[in-house]
Amino acid sequence: MHSVGEALLTDLYQLTMAQAYFELGMKESAVFELFVRRLPETRRFLLAAGLEPALEYIESLRFTADDIAFLATLGKFRAGFLDYLRSVRFSGSLYALPEGSPFFANEPIVRVSAPILEAQLLESRLINIVHFQTMIASKAARCVIAARGRQLIDFGMRRAHEADAAVFAARAAYLTGFDATATVEAGRRFGIPLSGTLAHSFIEAYDREEQALRSFVLSSPEPTTLLIDTYDSARALQRVIALARELTQSGSEHRIRAIRIDSGDLAAQARMARSALDAHDCRDIRIVLSGSLDEQVIERLVTSNVPVDAFGVGTALGVSADAPALDMAYKLQEYAGKPRRKRSPGKATWPGVKQVFRERAASGEYLCDRVARADERPGGEPLLIEVMRNGRRSVPSPALPALREHCSNEMRALPAQLRELSPAVAPYPVSISDTLQAMAAGIDLQTGAE
Repeated sequence: MHSVGEALLTDLYQLTMAQAYFELGMKESAVFELFVRRLPETRRFLLAAGLEPALEYIESLRFTADDIAFLATLGKFRAGFLDYLRSVRFSGSLYALPEGSPFFANEPIVRVSAPILEAQLLESRLINIVHFQTMIASKAARCVIAARGRQLIDFGMRRAHEADAAVFAARAAYLTGFDATATVEAGRRFGIPLSGTLAHSFIEAYDREEQALRSFVLSSPEPTTLLIDTYDSARALQRVIALARELTQSGSEHRIRAIRIDSGDLAAQARMARSALDAHDCRDIRIVLSGSLDEQVIERLVTSNVPVDAFGVGTALGVSADAPALDMAYKLQEYAGKPRRKRSPGKATWPGVKQVFRERAASGEYLCDRVARADERPGGEPLLIEVMRNGRRSVPSPALPALREHCSNEMRALPAQLRELSPAVAPYPVSISDTLQAMAAGIDLQTGAE
């Protein structure tokens, strides 16, 4: 999935620091943690995603001969360091939050332990992979909540930020609870069910809409979905009803599965369509709505009891339109066995090797989280699990359907207030252990005296 040569998908300063580590003989173990500093205003929780592609990247990380040759042209790197890069392989360990798990601000979701040069080299691409899929999964989760069990289809490819974004957005959405994608490559690569219909151009290519609808149904080897809003939805609907009855009466093997409405007053048209379909004994024909949908529109349609069976969500999902970036960071927390802490205003970190512990009610519902040292036992379930040791996976990676089931279970465990779409009045309780706070104070005292 990831091609050899991705080593240069990084920021230049990762390589200049790596050269300095190499030449200064800095080989001690370092611990870095990946986390989000603060949640966007429109998010009450985030969903971890992208771990599997990240592990693939880490396992395959190599500097190829072409990579080395290019770096040599920059005039920034000495021959000894470039020669060393040829043999670089990640040899450390990773602990991570399972994909599909909700998390909150300042909770580590990936913990990397490795010689500092190796751990540093992961930063840019690791954030790049995990950030994007986490961002999309967190947006998709809101659509899943809003749809209340209705089918969701990813239509986001055409406005996604290039090919990889479209494919991995489909993966993140499916993991979160979407039922299908229109992106064929995502279906091939990840086994996601595919869903597609026809565009308005097919209708427009015919002189008569009725002939276009009939031709498409008869050319389809399985029950299909027809667009009805190219010209006039009410008139097209009557043509769909007539065609459906004709197919039934003739004993044809061809069937109409659904109609799709992509523009205009979706609520009014859906009500009109359901009433007409039911009145003409076409109750098995479903209604799909699409066109500039997001979780807010979906929620309004659902809570207004609009008769709809499925939603196609495009741009708003594929670019996470209301929150297109997360304040995600990858920071050094320990080096050579000593805890480290950044103190920059607004960007301070908690030092040391950490774990997140989650308290649950007897029902499984989340109660609170505590960030503590990894060797503490404050109560609750430890969330970060070992996924890589000595540079190789230490446990088999779950298949996408298993991750999808895990995500569904965890979203059901969210407290009711976290499943609302409006900005949070009070955040979910996440506390920092006394031990971590004391450690931070001690480091501040020491560094303040320097």
